[in-house]
Amino acid sequence: MSDTHAYWDEKYLEYFESCDEIWHAGDIGSVEVAEKLAAFRPLRAVYGNIDGQEIRKMFPQVNRFTVDGAEVLIKHIGGYPGKYVRRNFLSADTLIY
Repeated sequence: MSDTHAYWDEKYLEYFESCDEIWHAGDIGSVEVAEKLAAFRPLRAVYGNIDGQEIRKMFPQVNRFTVDGAEVLIKHIGGYPGKYVRRNFLSADTLIY
């Protein structure tokens, strides 16, 4: 998921019921949303361009990790059409942005 912009919907709990983890690609918008998600399932996230210092202290700009042998990279914005930043992404099996 991404771009929640501080909006909480109880349906998130329904949508992610069968998930082992929640991955958030930034613009979380509030500590409260991050805390609610993390209380429900383990949360892996990055901060986005609208996130303040509290969120930036909680999550990195780029989150790279391995799950079941696959390398995953999460970043809020991977660039813009014609100018995607690929040098850090090439080795990841899964890119979320």
